[in-house]
Amino acid sequence: MSELTLILFRHAKSDQSSAEADIDRPLNPRGLRQAPEAGRWLAENVDGIDLAVVSPAHRAQTTWDLASAELAQPPETRIDDRVYNASISDLLDVVHDVPDDVRTVVLVGHNPGIEDLASLLTNDSVEMPTSALAVLESDAAWSSAGESWASLRVIGSPPT
Repeated sequence: MSELTLILFRHAKSDQSSAEADIDRPLNPRGLRQAPEAGRWLAENVDGIDLAVVSPAHRAQTTWDLASAELAQPPETRIDDRVYNASISDLLDVVHDVPDDVRTVVLVGHNPGIEDLASLLTNDSVEMPTSALAVLESDAAWSSAGESWASLRVIGSPPT
């Protein structure tokens, strides 16, 4: 099996003062700057993304819309309800369901789930502030994702 790449992407900074329901919360001005920066980083550092799986939350979808606009070839995007308010188990189910022919997937979600998933898959403590990107690599199948499944290639986030 050839190498698989899982990019965990925490949504950009949201507007905590917003009166909307949590799922409808928008990005704040900082988040609106962070998301395209993250997209530019992806465009410069990832050869190509085959699939994006995104939380249905407005802030996650806006983050991905702004980031993917920076890519020469934006991938197919799937909104997956399991990514919102997700536990590690929920997120592992999402990863396990990635089709076998997909080599690189980006998962756009929320903490603590994204951070917990990164830590579990790499068997390392991984912190994921807003707009953070963690690029994980594995030689094992998506369906076998679990503890120590991947190595952490890089982690970072756009300037605030």
